[in-house]
Parts: sequence; C-alpha cells; structure tokens
Amino acid sequence: MGLLTPIAVRIGAIEWLPEYLPYIVKIDDGLQKVTGGRIDLLTVAGLPSVTMVIRGRKSGLDRTTTVLAAPVGDGEWLVAGSYFGSPKSPAWVYNLRSAPVLQVEEHGELAPMTHRELEGDERAEAWQSLLKVWPNFTIYERRTTRTIPIFRLTPAL
Repeated sequence: MGLLTPIAVRIGAIEWLPEYLPYIVKIDDGLQKVTGGRIDLLTVAGLPSVTMVIRGRKSGLDRTTTVLAAPVGDGEWLVAGSYFGSPKSPAWVYNLRSAPVLQVEEHGELAPMTHRELEGDERAEAWQSLLKVWPNFTIYERRTTRTIPIFRLTPAL
C-alpha cells in the first residue's frame, strides 16, 4: 500500500462515483498511453494491479485492461469483476470466461496465464483477501444483486 491508498479508498467509496466510471477509464487509458504503460491510476494510488490481455469473445481481437488485483501464491493473482457494483459485469469478465488463456503484463513482459472462476468456500476465502487490498468491495457488493465474479490467475506452465 502507498501513501495515497487511504485517499483512494475514500474516493472509491463515494456513492455517485460509478456514474463517472467511463471517464475514469478514459483518464486511466490516457495516463497509460502517455507513460508507455508504466503508470496507471491504481499504481498512483499505491494499489496492486495487473494488466490483462484477453482475446475478445466476439471480435477475436486482443483486449487490454488493467484491474485491481490481490497477489497470492507465487505469481498468482485474484481479480474481481466488480465494476464499482454495477448491475452488469465488466466486458473483460465475459471475455475471460470464454478464453482458455490470457496474458498478464509483468515488468513490461507478457506472461501467459490460466484462470479459474472461484466458487463456494474458495471464493469466500478469496473475497477476504481482496477486501484486505480494497475494502470498498463490500460497498460494491451492496450496490448490486449479482454475485461479483472472482478469478484466480495462475502462471501457465
């Protein structure tokens, strides 16, 4: 966690923030483009993140998205399709579900990974790990009637 993390957590808890999500994403995309992918809003906030490259289920084109992530195990990550508690899951969730593998950018290199959507006790345990990184997931869970999907990303062998 960084110096700005507590401020980011407070901002992330603002009730009306989700309606500005498209603008936040555009600002983040612009920041990444200007810095050659070295800096994003999550990095500025001192939060762990991963940049995933996932083949689009309809287009077949590679789609890149940076998401908050909780590190677990050796090179493994937990990611949640929270979308600030929106009624719909983010597009990357649907793409990930249909893709057998993805790539995660680590230190400027793309690393192949597999993924598994978690359920039951395993999901509950992962949820607790994610809450340690971003307590606002509790708020997002209250905002929606859907179950927020959680995926474990594991380096491909």
